[in-house]
Amino acid sequence: MSKPTRTRTSFRCAECGWETPRWVGRCLECRAWGSVAEAAPAATAGTGVRTTAGPVSSPAVPIGQVPQEAAAFRSSGVPELDRVLGGGMVPGAAVLLAGEPGVGKSTLLLEVAAQTARRKLRTLYVTGEESASQVRLRADRTGGIHDELYLAAETDLAAVLGHIEAVRPALVVVDSVQTIGAPDTEGVPGGVTQVKEVAAALIRVAKTRGITVVLVGHVTKDGGIAGPRVLEHLVDVVLHFEGDRSSRFRMVRAMKNRFGPVDEVGCFDLAADGISAVTDPTGLFVEHHAARVPGTCVAVSMEGRRPLLAEVQALVTASPGERPRRTTSGLDSSRVAMILAVLAQHCGVRTHHADVFASTVGGAKLTEPATDLALAVALASAHHESAPPLGTVVMGEIGLAGEVRRVRDLRLRLGEAARQGFAVAVVPWHRGVGEGGAPAEVDGMRVIEVRGVAEALQLLGITSPREQDVL
Repeated sequence: MSKPTRTRTSFRCAECGWETPRWVGRCLECRAWGSVAEAAPAATAGTGVRTTAGPVSSPAVPIGQVPQEAAAFRSSGVPELDRVLGGGMVPGAAVLLAGEPGVGKSTLLLEVAAQTARRKLRTLYVTGEESASQVRLRADRTGGIHDELYLAAETDLAAVLGHIEAVRPALVVVDSVQTIGAPDTEGVPGGVTQVKEVAAALIRVAKTRGITVVLVGHVTKDGGIAGPRVLEHLVDVVLHFEGDRSSRFRMVRAMKNRFGPVDEVGCFDLAADGISAVTDPTGLFVEHHAARVPGTCVAVSMEGRRPLLAEVQALVTASPGERPRRTTSGLDSSRVAMILAVLAQHCGVRTHHADVFASTVGGAKLTEPATDLALAVALASAHHESAPPLGTVVMGEIGLAGEVRRVRDLRLRLGEAARQGFAVAVVPWHRGVGEGGAPAEVDGMRVIEVRGVAEALQLLGITSPREQDVL
């Protein structure tokens, strides 16, 4: 005899989905106040549930007999976005684009929708945050008016599905998924249960009808995607749109991609008349000096599979207070502190009584360890007031013992530096020039291998004479 079915009461956080058997005023997972509310009771049985076989939608076939034409890439009309997506948009795919408010998500997707409509593919743009007239004003400004681009201002899931049924588009843009509500689902729009239901319904329509669906997502204060974590698992592609508000430069980075690589980035320029692709962003982050300037050095960072040259600048000055300042912009402060310690220990560059300022040009963010050596050269150059030679690019990771470690994709970095006209490149020692390591010359650019930070500073002429004994 089976045990009787019983109900279990639980409480769920509307912000992160955390569950608890008792009500609490503050979520113990995301630390949000007043977000825990009673969830629908779940029925549990004392015995196991037996599931019988049911009808199938289509018979299973060998994987080699599955047609590929239905999942072929289709260009979005924006080449930089196609690069990130791995070739374009796939019919039936669900794409989640997240980013901070005002970074340009709506402008980018309106451009994608307009370009898709220009190729005679019907597009539906659903806005839940703005009115239709407000989106029309942006389309007038960016040149996004087209007869095949349909616009709807809706916040109800049933109405959105009705528009999809009536328009029958090839591309649907929903801006944003947190503003759409399902009336038959508990919670408020933007809550965990609502977002899951809305996303699942839109993805179900995308898969069954072969429609590409792009969802706009909000982000939290920490930069993560707002809503339940399951949203990122439901979609096929997760893109992050990032950029500094003080700069026009924007980057789209793939965090998840079932159809292509996840190590690609796209570069864009956000202006008053719309958004445009930046196919060669190196010039935005490198200042071309006519003479040697102390405290500057050019690094090569890999953004995805694209080498990007960026200039690092440093300023070392006497501190008027007892506690010297350490200020960074575009650089990891802990990484800067580590490099300062290495310079003091192994190169005699002692800055414990000086204020140190380090930044990048153009709002670039350098977090890759391969830029360590360039930062060390800039700091030592500012400390000694001795500039490195013009036309020099530096790359390499620094260890705590003062050694310079190898970096990935060295030949790609060297090729980009040579294309930009640099004459000398200082790189980590591998197995010696001509023995499988870095070539002695790349497109006319001389390549010098070094084993340590002190050796690199000495070769660049930055070390002062009184510190030669340290080397």
